Amino acid sequence: MGIRTGAQYIEAVKARKPEVWLSGKRIENVFEEPVFKQPILEIAKLYDMQHGPEFQEKITHVCEETGERVNNAFLVPKSYEDLVKRRNVFEAFAKATFGLMGRTPDFLNVVVTSMYYNSWFFEKYNKNWAENVRNYYKYIRDNDIFLTHAIINPQNDRSKNSHEQKDTYTHLGAVNETPDGLVVRGAKMLATLAPVTDEVIIYSFPGFAPGDEKYALAFAIPIDTPGLRIICREPMQDGQRSFFDHPLASRFEEMDALLVFDDVVVPWDRVFLHNNVEAANKLYPMTGAGQQPAHQSGVRGLVKLEFATQVAMKVADTIGVDGYLNVQDQLGELAQSLESIRALLKVAEYEHTMTEHGEAMPAYVPLETIRGLLPKMYPRAIEVIQIVGAGGLLMSPTGADFESDELRGSIDNYYVGREGVTSLERVSIFKLAWDLCGEAFGQRLLQYERYYTGDPIRKRGIFYNNYKRQTSLTMVDEALKGAQLDNKEALTN
Repeated sequence: MGIRTGAQYIEAVKARKPEVWLSGKRIENVFEEPVFKQPILEIAKLYDMQHGPEFQEKITHVCEETGERVNNAFLVPKSYEDLVKRRNVFEAFAKATFGLMGRTPDFLNVVVTSMYYNSWFFEKYNKNWAENVRNYYKYIRDNDIFLTHAIINPQNDRSKNSHEQKDTYTHLGAVNETPDGLVVRGAKMLATLAPVTDEVIIYSFPGFAPGDEKYALAFAIPIDTPGLRIICREPMQDGQRSFFDHPLASRFEEMDALLVFDDVVVPWDRVFLHNNVEAANKLYPMTGAGQQPAHQSGVRGLVKLEFATQVAMKVADTIGVDGYLNVQDQLGELAQSLESIRALLKVAEYEHTMTEHGEAMPAYVPLETIRGLLPKMYPRAIEVIQIVGAGGLLMSPTGADFESDELRGSIDNYYVGREGVTSLERVSIFKLAWDLCGEAFGQRLLQYERYYTGDPIRKRGIFYNNYKRQTSLTMVDEALKGAQLDNKEALTN
C-alpha cells in the first residue's frame, strides 16, 4: 500500500476496538470521543500531507524493494543527503503541529528503521528475533502504521529493581511461554497518543540487573490486542472548548496513558527480545534506537522553541512593550537559544559519522547537547511569555463575550492593544499565549520537554563521562609543559 491517506488512518481508528479508559469510563468509540476526535483529525492531516503536491517529493520516496511510495522516516540514511531527506519530514510534521505533538508517526518509524538496519545486533542473540525485527519494519513501512511506545516502568519504588518490587508483576514481565506466544503481565508507561494509534512497541532504556530477566522484553502488538488496557491520564481539555478560546488545547491534546497487560499473548513473530538482560541493556545504544530518533526530537524541539519564541515576540509587540530594553534582552535571549539549536542540528547532520554497516549517524555530541539544552531553554521561553504578558494573560474575555451586543463596545474599548491592534487581535494573541504558558495543556508541554529523553541530570552525567573519555586534555598538558620549561630556565639562570 505505501503511504496512506488521512481518511484511511481515520477508518483504521474506527475499525479498532482497544480497551480505553478515560475519567473512569470505558470509551467504546474512540473517534467519537470529543477528547480524541480533533487530535485524530490533526494526525490525519499529516498523512494527507504525504499526498499533497507541496510535500510529496520532499517527505516521501519510492521504495526500491516494493516500488511504492513510503515516508522518509523509513529511509535508512546512508549519506548527508539522506539525513536531510529525513529532516524534511521531521520538519514538515513538526511545523504542521507547531512542535506540540512529540509522538507524531515519524518518531517511532525512525526507531524501528534503526532496529531493522541493525538487526545484526538481534542476530547475535537469536536469529528469530532478527528476522522478526526485519519483517516488522517492512510491515509498518508498507502499511504506514502509526505506533506508540511504552518504555518506562511505573513510578513505584525507584530504589529497587524490577524483580525487587513488592508485586512480581508491578513492572511488565514475562509470565509463560506457550505455543501461541509469550504471555506478559504488568504495566508500562508513558504511552503517548496510545488510544489513537495502530500498534504499540515495547522496549526499555538500559538499567536491567541480574534477576530482571523476565522484565527484559522487546515486542510489538496491535493496540486492541485482548488483555491490553489503556488507562488515560486526566485530559487537559474536555473536547468542547472552542478554537477561539483554546486555539492549541482544542487541537493538539496529546493523550498519555498507562498500559496494563493482563496476561497478554504476544505472538512469537512479534517478539524481538526476551529473558536476556545483556541484550536488553545494549539494545538502545547498539541499534541506533537512541541516536537516530534524537535527530527527529531535535528538529521537533527546534520548531516548538521557535513557536514559543514567536508567541513571546508577538505578545510583546501587541501591547507595545518590546521597545523596552529589559524586554528586548529577554526576547533576544530566546532568539539566541533558538539559533543555537538550529546550528547544532546542522552540525549534527554535516558532521555525521558512518557506521561499519554503512549507516549515516547524525553526530552524537551536538544531538546530546540539544537534549541537554532544550529542557532548560523551553521552560525559559515559557517563563518569558509569562513575564511579558503579565496580568493581561489572566484577563481575556471569551468568544461568547465578543458575540454579545451589550458587551462588545466595552471589550473593543478596553481590550485593544498598541495603536492599530484591535481588541479581537489582542485577545486572540493572549489566548494563544495563555494556552501555551498557563493552561494545563501548556504545563503538560512544559513537563514533557523537561523529561522527554529521561532524567536530564542523569543524561548530562552520562554525556560528561562519554565526553571525558573521548577528550584528551592536551591543552592543559601543553600549558603546564611550557610553564615547567620556563621555570626550569629561570632556576638555571
